Amino acid sequence: MSSESQAPDALPSRRRRAPRGGRHRGDESFLLPPGLPTLVLAVPGSARRPGTDLAIELVRLVEIEHTGQPARVGFLEGDEANLHTVLAGMRREDDELAAVVVPLSTGPDPALDAALRAIVMNAPARAVAAEPLGPHPFIAEALHDRLADAGLARADRIRMMTMVTAASGVIVATPGDVTAVRQAEVTGVLLASRLAAPVFTASLNDESSVKAAAEQLRAAGATSIALAPHLIGPEPDTALVASAAAAVGCPYSAPLGAHPALARLAALRYVEALSLALAE
Repeated sequence: MSSESQAPDALPSRRRRAPRGGRHRGDESFLLPPGLPTLVLAVPGSARRPGTDLAIELVRLVEIEHTGQPARVGFLEGDEANLHTVLAGMRREDDELAAVVVPLSTGPDPALDAALRAIVMNAPARAVAAEPLGPHPFIAEALHDRLADAGLARADRIRMMTMVTAASGVIVATPGDVTAVRQAEVTGVLLASRLAAPVFTASLNDESSVKAAAEQLRAAGATSIALAPHLIGPEPDTALVASAAAAVGCPYSAPLGAHPALARLAALRYVEALSLALAE
């Protein structure tokens, strides 16, 4: 039996200090044997939607910085690089696991999760779906960085320096309904700890929710407020960010985009799902 055919029986191991460098290398890097299933990043919408190039950058970071394994992108809509088509081209002998599909989502999304499960279940090649990227402390790290990029937070909360533009309170605005807001509260708590400032969550789809969060922040003593979009970038809700911030008269940071923390999370979710699948 060849070493390649034996590879899927070996569980991935946490990489120690790898000789291959990279400025974004972190703790969630893994040494993976060859021949394992492909990581496929499932992206909402179609390949023609603006901003989807960030998914290409994320899979590049996953390959180079975290797994050393090939990674692909599959879109849930449209014909170009459609997830079903991508999976169909990965069929392996003896019904071996061909792919682990990681949703490009900051948290559970019933509609996205259902669509993803249906595609994975009906794919000609055997595949499994991983958990969404968040909630996870890495999401809070990425939100913090985007606020810092916009001059709305200190990049290092320990460094004692004055930033006149730094917000004294933050609204984490997430797509979805009340359930999505509750799920994003975990990230809000983690972000508040990083910023040492109050953080409230709100629905990006509900202007009254954003206004209520702003009122809560002002009641808590925040004199300057910023809005942090709890989304990655290709979601259709991205267009709502500017209007939500305008509704409460506050500046806002950019979506998470191809942040290195998301690549670390994608690698982590891949390894978690793969370990479970290989253990069955």
